[in-house]
Amino acid sequence: MFVTPSQASPSRPIRVAIVGTGAIARVSHLPALRALAAEQPLEIVAAVDVDAASAEAFCAEAGTGRPYTDLDRMLAEERPDLVTLGTPPRFHRDQTIAALRAGAWVWCEKPPCPSLEDFDAIEAAEAPDKGGPFAAIVFQHRFGSGSDHVRTLLAEQAMGRPLVAHCQTTWYRDEAYYSAPWRGRWSTEGGGPAMGHGIHQMDLLLDLLGPWSEIRAMAGRLVHDVETEDVSTALVRFENGTMATIVNSVLSPDEVSRIRIDCERATVELTHLYGHRNADWRITPAPGVTAGQVAVWRDFGADVPSSHEAQLRGLLHDLRAGRRPRSSGADGRTSLELVAALYKAAFTGGTVRAGEIGPGDPYYSALHGNAPGWAPEPAEPSA
Repeated sequence: MFVTPSQASPSRPIRVAIVGTGAIARVSHLPALRALAAEQPLEIVAAVDVDAASAEAFCAEAGTGRPYTDLDRMLAEERPDLVTLGTPPRFHRDQTIAALRAGAWVWCEKPPCPSLEDFDAIEAAEAPDKGGPFAAIVFQHRFGSGSDHVRTLLAEQAMGRPLVAHCQTTWYRDEAYYSAPWRGRWSTEGGGPAMGHGIHQMDLLLDLLGPWSEIRAMAGRLVHDVETEDVSTALVRFENGTMATIVNSVLSPDEVSRIRIDCERATVELTHLYGHRNADWRITPAPGVTAGQVAVWRDFGADVPSSHEAQLRGLLHDLRAGRRPRSSGADGRTSLELVAALYKAAFTGGTVRAGEIGPGDPYYSALHGNAPGWAPEPAEPSA
């Protein structure tokens, strides 16, 4: 029996299955589920991996659940309420749709899927008129007390209108990182640093500032011998008028993740690497702002770090209530659309406007858009 809005009860355990038992499941999904199981009825009923030994080891580590190598069999036998996906992006579409059709909600790691076409197919398999199931993307950086506080300040224009923004994901990945055969390839990694690394900060920027309207961009392969880019830059205009720069890099030894938003009365800045707390946010007032007003802006309340746990807590609450969770549907699609538009702008040299990439556009079905010099080389014919 699946959880439905009419059946949702605080006393009924939510049955969770984990698909993909690699590092992200062990380091992030399992600890989050354990922490939340201490707060509410929740049980891990299964783990799925093509590597039987990995699935078995995961269940042993978790101390619960049955190991599987076949997703469809697990869905039929265990009938989970929630499936968490930690598999490579090329599998996300089919695995998410299979889970949704089996009646399970899905929490899928980023990158969400290799194309907007894939994302729209996933959304079409949801059941919004029945209170779910829904599929949400793991965008944990937009959750936590810091982002919640700043989102409210910006929505209320407490610091005045936002005017200028900067979004930076400058990390470092060496040749050893790209020695894994699936990295740096469109079909397996889904994209370069814009898709696989910077999407978190871009998602947070969109969550704070709202819809974007147009983008111009550049991308390059400056160091690594890969199909995708290893650096990109972009200029973005938002519907509210804010003008922003975006930099995504895996060439930067001094690693940092940063968002800065200059408003009429203050600058708010977040500096961190892979996750943030209240102390990672800084608000600098403009001249003339009173100390009392600044104190209100700087009062972030109790510290709730950005984390998988923070996002999953909200998703479980929405599951029990039978309502669409954040980072699903149109709310989850917006970051992938920005990434697709960044690639289109970079590879064509033109300006891309929000909403223009749809069926029939080459960038709708593949992020490389079959652009010369960027699309994968055709396979050599066999002898």
